[in-house]
Amino acid sequence: MDWLTRSWSSVPDFVRSAALVTAAVGTGLIAWSGEPRLLPAAMLFPALWALAPTRLGAALVAAGYFLAASRGLPQGVSNFYGAGFEAGIALWIAASVLFVGTHTLLWTSRSGRGRLIRYAIIAVLLSVPPIGIVGWAHPITAAGILFPRWGWFGLGAAAIGLLVMTTRLRPIAILTLGGLWIWSVANWTAPVLPPGWVGVDTKFGGSNGDYANFQQHLDTINRVREAAKAGASVIVLPESALGAWTSTIERLWAGALQNLDVTVYGGAVIVDTTGYDNVMLELSWQDAVVRYRERMPVPVSMWQPWLNMLGEPAGARADFFANPIVSVRGSRVATLICYEQLLVWPVLQSAIWSPDVLVAPANGWWTFGTDIVAIQHAATTAWARLFDLPLAAASNT
Repeated sequence: MDWLTRSWSSVPDFVRSAALVTAAVGTGLIAWSGEPRLLPAAMLFPALWALAPTRLGAALVAAGYFLAASRGLPQGVSNFYGAGFEAGIALWIAASVLFVGTHTLLWTSRSGRGRLIRYAIIAVLLSVPPIGIVGWAHPITAAGILFPRWGWFGLGAAAIGLLVMTTRLRPIAILTLGGLWIWSVANWTAPVLPPGWVGVDTKFGGSNGDYANFQQHLDTINRVREAAKAGASVIVLPESALGAWTSTIERLWAGALQNLDVTVYGGAVIVDTTGYDNVMLELSWQDAVVRYRERMPVPVSMWQPWLNMLGEPAGARADFFANPIVSVRGSRVATLICYEQLLVWPVLQSAIWSPDVLVAPANGWWTFGTDIVAIQHAATTAWARLFDLPLAAASNT
């Protein structure tokens, strides 16, 4: 391999950087295409970062990977705000700053233990707040595809693989992980629903600031009744399916569930004078209880803490490390609402508590024309496979 290293080193820096950036863009496009079986391609990213000949080259590699992986953001932002595509481009680039900046500052030209340790620091920083708040496209997400049902041992094995990718032993890591990838795809099984559970996808669309109207509630109630007649005992509804929760809406649902032996676990918004909570409610004909408060709402569009300084309601509250596990009809449930499905710490925090089921509700009306919802589902599929958890997903588009 020494001859290959010497040959690579003899190539001009700008040529090497251009080749690595191209490879990083391709890696981001393939890994984060919405197909869970392609997620392991992301494991190549640390090698591309480590091979960068200069700090600028490392920055461009990180930017190419992140921007390719999050390519749906400009269209999504445009859809959400009803604004021009320029606003989406600006937010897309702004979102990449922490990812790119972290990889740029911690890059080193020296190979060996120092580079390995630096990448380990990067991987941790991108997994937890504050930088982990925009830690999308983390390569560790592929652990569940390569090491299904291995749990924390699989997470550790994937982490070791990522670190080895930054060293001269990367050819061994590529061959080993590539073999595991082929084996995983050949023996693919998707997560299943827990017995008696069902996720209800809806196509109500939506718009910024609007929540479920009366007709949508009636349509959703009909969907719930149909699922109950089919034998479901727990019905998962998408994020915000229950709209802005009020006592009037609670009475409507209590009446609708009268005499049905069924539990509804659905998304709602609870508003007060300082902001609102994005929550999941457990409903039956007897009562309605808030079970889960979102740990990390979408920054900017939902989570706007800077408004507190202006004396304005600060949007959705972030309960960063709250309620990792909740009880729904006697099951220990790990819940990941929409944006949380793209991050690392919420699912790992929940996994510590040994959940019985992973629930993944989302409201993706603003994602039309993108593959964001598919990418979210790919990520939750990977985490469910890693920890051998049943998966109940429900999305509104």
